[in-house]
Amino acid sequence: MILQLRIAATHVRNRLRQTVVSTLGVALGVGFSIAMASLMQGSQRDFMETLINAIPHVEIKDEKRTPTKQPASKVYDAVAFHGLRPLEDLRGIRNPTEALASLRDWVDGHIAQRLTGQAVLRYSGQDIGLSLIGVRPEKELMVSNIGEDIRQGSFQDLGTTSNGLVLGDKAANRLGADLGDTVTLTSANGVAKRFKIVGLFHTGITTSDEGLAYAPLKAVQILLEKPDIINSITIRLDNIKQSVEVAARAERQLGFKAISWEEANEGLMEAFFIRNIIMYTAVGGILLVAGFGIYNIISTIVHEKAKDIAILKSLGFPETDIQQIFVLEGLVIGILGALAGSALGFGLSSYLATVKFEVTTDIEMTRLPIHFSYLHYLIASALALVSAGVAGFVPARKAAALNPVDIIRGAT
Repeated sequence: MILQLRIAATHVRNRLRQTVVSTLGVALGVGFSIAMASLMQGSQRDFMETLINAIPHVEIKDEKRTPTKQPASKVYDAVAFHGLRPLEDLRGIRNPTEALASLRDWVDGHIAQRLTGQAVLRYSGQDIGLSLIGVRPEKELMVSNIGEDIRQGSFQDLGTTSNGLVLGDKAANRLGADLGDTVTLTSANGVAKRFKIVGLFHTGITTSDEGLAYAPLKAVQILLEKPDIINSITIRLDNIKQSVEVAARAERQLGFKAISWEEANEGLMEAFFIRNIIMYTAVGGILLVAGFGIYNIISTIVHEKAKDIAILKSLGFPETDIQQIFVLEGLVIGILGALAGSALGFGLSSYLATVKFEVTTDIEMTRLPIHFSYLHYLIASALALVSAGVAGFVPARKAAALNPVDIIRGAT
């Protein structure tokens, strides 16, 4: 093997210009593949981190996963029912204290309760509709990032102000309201209650900044006429990988629909999976093109070294040794290209990580999200070596099949 490697190195060194060009092709393919993979995975991880921090890991809602069976169906074998009059009942999770206590016995994480409803906000003769969320502020801050989005005032003031209200800044701007102003909220049942703005938040999501508000849980229960009732329980786990198991167990225990963050974003997970397939397909295509350059130079070497091949075979070199020589030539170019490409990829990724760009005030990110991973280098280098090996093997078979007598006689 050492002799074959020395011969392969001599062939590669003698055609230095073609070797440099082929190595540069592989290096560019590996380098840009690493940079592209780092950028795409970095953007995906950044988006996922933002998404996971913005939503509960598990949310238990006041609804059933499957429709409740009609009492009459237990007695009659009917196909359909007509004219049913449901009982008048307030929807929600009753006796939340007992439900929360049963979850705290085994859930590793923070748990908060919410009561969400629709209301109309009025100030200075203007009205806007919004979603009103009743919370216990000290618990809500443990399961969401609303505290980081506060621009004026304090979210904790909801705990000390019984009629406090934390409002999106865009909603406040539409009404001309400001911190400390008193506004009126009216529920769908016609109940009106006055609230004092104790905080303004900005999430960068227009629908939230224009149509979302937080208030103390007790005040919202009074406004919506749902005493001691909530309609959702949110959970932030210490180990996010347990979200599916926790959601399933909570649903069995409480009987209400529990949704993990994976289930809530199932379509997005599928989109990311397809995106990764496209990314690695593009990487493979780039390296395949680089492989054609290696194939071209080794084919040229095979043609020019035909007499040398004849001499080697005349000296007793078997066909496998001849094949090894030209496969090794391809691998040498592939290794050199992979090393140079890894350095190029690291340099490109490091440079992209320092790039700053101007954005609007709605977007917090000011740098490209780059994720450095040794797997990017291993995968790109492995693909480069496979491409180089295949590119060297094809002409190697041709070289091993040459007849030394025909070569010496000038038949080739």
